[in-house]
Amino acid sequence: SGQPFVNHRWLGGMLTNYKTIRQSIRRYRDLEAQSKDGTFDKLTKKEALERTREMDKLERSIGGIKDMGGLPDALFVIDVDHERIAIKEANKLGIPVIGVVDTNSNPDGVDFVIPGNDDAIRAIQIYVKAVADTCLESAQAGGAGADEFVEVSEEAAGTAPTAE
Repeated sequence: SGQPFVNHRWLGGMLTNYKTIRQSIRRYRDLEAQSKDGTFDKLTKKEALERTREMDKLERSIGGIKDMGGLPDALFVIDVDHERIAIKEANKLGIPVIGVVDTNSNPDGVDFVIPGNDDAIRAIQIYVKAVADTCLESAQAGGAGADEFVEVSEEAAGTAPTAE
């Protein structure tokens, strides 16, 4: 859906220290450009390997947010226990948090709780697809205004398959 994402370890300060993260994004883009324009081919094998490894590491950690223009308007979290740092940062900055909260998780800090299984891959796929589809629908409809909240109708919510 073109939304920024983090699917590996959340780096502390990704939101609260965004200025520094922007420098890493700039470095990642530079390495990406060098890789495409053939600069790596002109380097020694060792230098090219080091830069490739650095680029791979940056891809894992910030590749999903490289096109993010600034702080997000909301944060969607699958495993609220595992991503506690992200939730604390969002709370500190006043960014609303939407989270899938399992029975073994603490919902503190989550503004919009989605009760459900955060362990089963099938359930996670359903949650992520529903959120991505909603983002796409919102973008096609012209997007919500700055003060609007996008709601999923009960009919649409009722047609979503349930996780077992």
